[in-house]
Amino acid sequence: METNQVVRALSALAQESRLAVFRLLVQAGPSGLAAGQIAERLDIAPSSLSFHLKELAHAGLVDALQSGRFMIYSANYAEMGALLTFLTENCCGGNPCVPVSASSCKKPRQKQS
Repeated sequence: METNQVVRALSALAQESRLAVFRLLVQAGPSGLAAGQIAERLDIAPSSLSFHLKELAHAGLVDALQSGRFMIYSANYAEMGALLTFLTENCCGGNPCVPVSASSCKKPRQKQS
């Protein structure tokens, strides 16, 4: 993943509503959710939601699919995985530790004096 893609994705997620939308879509799975369902579950005005979904889509984190008269949004798991890989590729001194958890990367013990 290119650095500019990482910056775009992190910028998109660095806003409370967009982060909530993305997390909801990750939880919803590949089938995704209609925009109205997202707005209702997160109590976001449709006009605001449209702006946030556009930002997430521009960052490559969300895909949209027309289904009849509805737009169905879903998390782009490949892009999410690439972002996580980029963020953790040098984790734990080069030892694989994805997914990162509090126990997977322990700090070396300090010598007691």
